[in-house]
Amino acid sequence: MPAGSQGVNRILGALPLADRAHLLEATSNITLDVRRVLFEPGSPVDAVYFPTDGVVSLVTPLHDGAIVEVATIGNEGIVGIPLVPLGGLAVRAITQVAGHGLRLDAAVFLEWTERSHAFRALVERYTQALFGQIAQAAACNRLHSSEERLSRWLLMSQDRVGSDDFMITQEFLGQMLGARRSTVSVSAGILQRAGLIRYKRGHVTIVDREGLEAVSCECYAVIRAELDRVPGS
Repeated sequence: MPAGSQGVNRILGALPLADRAHLLEATSNITLDVRRVLFEPGSPVDAVYFPTDGVVSLVTPLHDGAIVEVATIGNEGIVGIPLVPLGGLAVRAITQVAGHGLRLDAAVFLEWTERSHAFRALVERYTQALFGQIAQAAACNRLHSSEERLSRWLLMSQDRVGSDDFMITQEFLGQMLGARRSTVSVSAGILQRAGLIRYKRGHVTIVDREGLEAVSCECYAVIRAELDRVPGS
């Protein structure tokens, strides 16, 4: 079964009840529509987001219009961790699978990292796990096949969405995987003929999760184990 639970952010869920209640009072609900940009590279990050379902990508845009995904974030994490008030990050944050989340002013976020030891510890552990995900994904994109990487991406998305079904276009998948649309189509076709997924007009259904895990490279298990340690450490 997927690691995540739809409707719950695991960082906030790991906080002591009193801290969680006070912090939630400072948040506002947000709908994460597909292709919604939360911030651009170098622009001030004025808010932090806690997805409760859906998937947000951190991507590096290139001058020729191409983009390269460096990490994905869902209900296990935080989007836009600021190092200083209104500081910028070198990536774009964009929703790739629609969902929901909670928005917290960046200044309040930084205040809470000073105010709550439990919150600061969770943020530090998650930041370390996020850097680990970025490093693992860089190796994965360089060394593993399109079918392996697509399987990893689908498994991680299923964990975050909390459902066997979600929407994602071939064009967006190609951008996220750094592959041509035709390559994604071939890879998705291979997984579909193997009975692992159904894919039609941007609608993906995970049919055989265990089979998909067998096809995926080891990067999925490595990244998931690192993220799973964050709330339970």
